[in-house]
Amino acid sequence: MSGHHAHRKADHIRINLDQDVDFPNLTTGLEHYRFMHQALPELDLDKIDISLTLFGKRLQSPILISSMTGGTAEAGRINLHLAEAAEAAGIAMGLGSQRAGLEESEQAATFQVRRVAPTILLFANLGAVQLNKGYTVEHCQRVVEMVEADALILHLNPLQEAVQAGGDVHWAGLARKIEAVCTALSVPVIAKEVGWGISVQTARLLADVGVAAIDVAGAGGTSWSEVEYHRAPLARLQRLARVFADWGIPTAESLRLVHEAVPEMTLFASGGLRTGIDIAKCLALGADLCGMAGPFLRPATESAEAVASEIDAIVHELTVAMFAVGAGTVQALREPGRLVGPGRQRSEVGDRGSEVGSAEFASPDAIERNQE
Repeated sequence: MSGHHAHRKADHIRINLDQDVDFPNLTTGLEHYRFMHQALPELDLDKIDISLTLFGKRLQSPILISSMTGGTAEAGRINLHLAEAAEAAGIAMGLGSQRAGLEESEQAATFQVRRVAPTILLFANLGAVQLNKGYTVEHCQRVVEMVEADALILHLNPLQEAVQAGGDVHWAGLARKIEAVCTALSVPVIAKEVGWGISVQTARLLADVGVAAIDVAGAGGTSWSEVEYHRAPLARLQRLARVFADWGIPTAESLRLVHEAVPEMTLFASGGLRTGIDIAKCLALGADLCGMAGPFLRPATESAEAVASEIDAIVHELTVAMFAVGAGTVQALREPGRLVGPGRQRSEVGDRGSEVGSAEFASPDAIERNQE
């Protein structure tokens, strides 16, 4: 088992670096939204505040380096580079699935980044389906302690498991087991998809069982069925993975629907976010934290400095977007009229509105009402 697991992790890194594994056609949906530019923003760019407190830790900006990897030497190097850059920038970081670290103690070190990142908000990570394969609250506690994490991500990847050889497809009764973890664990639990989005039904179920946050991880970025296509050992598995290449709920749609369904829930947005403007749009749509993986992977194979410069660029893009929209805080970014979305009402261009793809100048809530 052990060698197989490490081999899979190495495959994942290599495929993500070498192949085009984006969704062939499906997009995040964020391109359907735009900001209302303000020519007189009445703001100083250097006074814009994007800091926040989450799970008791102060973050300099609402950015999360999303879970990527662990369990191999190369993965360990990548994680140290990511963590060092996250520490310097004061942002959050998630680790890749830590099953390898539990099953082979020598792999645990590839996830351990506290020595270079003593203060960051750090998330441990385990596949939720493992709770149906004998893992208990105690295993969850061990992965948290292994890396001195502030919270635990339980990732939900039923489709990825279903299209890979020997995947874990027994998902019945999992909600109750997640609930037991939420009740007993010493840190908050975050439920996260891996790139096919969270539906309203799933969000409500997760809220009911007591998760502290949901990462919608929508479609439109890396398609894990495409990744699995590239490592499928059999033609029929290749065919299966390829059929599902465009499956999922686009990030913007998942975020909008989940925010409406569970308005009190702490929400993370991820899945195809590539720029600071994407982050600004997700914040405006109700996200508290915005995760990116793809943009950080290549720089992370080089150095912490390369990752840091990518973070800087994204933060700069985000603050310039807020400046140009006249929003000095994330709260202000969510005010009605800042973000223009796909609406059905007659727009300000009058009767031609329907032809030009009318947009209603309103809050995400009004946009949502329009789409129902």
